[in-house]
Amino acid sequence: MMNKTYLVSGAGSGIGRAIAQKLSSDGHKCILLGRNRETLQQTLETLKGGEHLILTADIKSKESLSEAVSQLGNTVIDGLVANSGIGGENHWGSADRWHDIIETNLTGTYNFVNTFLPNLSKASGEKHILITSSVLARLGVANYSAYCASKAGLLGLMRSWSVQYASQNILVNAICPGWVDTDMAQQGLQGIADGIGITKDEFYDIAMQGVPLRRMSRPDEIAALIAYLLGQGSITGQAIDINCGAVMNS
Repeated sequence: MMNKTYLVSGAGSGIGRAIAQKLSSDGHKCILLGRNRETLQQTLETLKGGEHLILTADIKSKESLSEAVSQLGNTVIDGLVANSGIGGENHWGSADRWHDIIETNLTGTYNFVNTFLPNLSKASGEKHILITSSVLARLGVANYSAYCASKAGLLGLMRSWSVQYASQNILVNAICPGWVDTDMAQQGLQGIADGIGITKDEFYDIAMQGVPLRRMSRPDEIAALIAYLLGQGSITGQAIDINCGAVMNS
């Protein structure tokens, strides 16, 4: 497992930052990708080791990704962690966020993986593609149609790729986190609370009633699961739930 190179999208904050921190602490090289160089730099400064890289790109744009991959040349990548995504509500009408959410979460992941696949294919041994989906791929929330659809779509994409690339020894899996204590989750809590006219703390208590452990997951817990999946060689085509018991699949 030592001295591997992993490319993490959405590495500027939240789960992505925690993944990079975990992988670097395990002795791996991280390539951090995101739209905001400043937040990527903040992540970089928290990593162990000194060979990590930053790539700025918007995963919605093939041209932006092409510019980023050109900076890598023949760099060998052992694993792609497709973590970039956006959340929030969408509503039919002139300000509908449907296209932005779908193009970022679903099409963006498709763009990201395919752009860097040649670098991944150069690695020897087992190679990995890890996709961050969501518990909302499993269930529905009112006014989250784009987010739910995009995260469910990622599971179909994962299953297809797991079959398509098995002959190349590429293992493809997804994780489905529930509530995770990140800035995006806190913004989501606030948005829903505002929509129903209560405080964020009040809505947090309501939301946790459906979670057996009565808490959010921590970003470092998600990162530990990602690190485990990157280090194994027999799990592929699977969506792994990590949600403090909120959804229990048989």
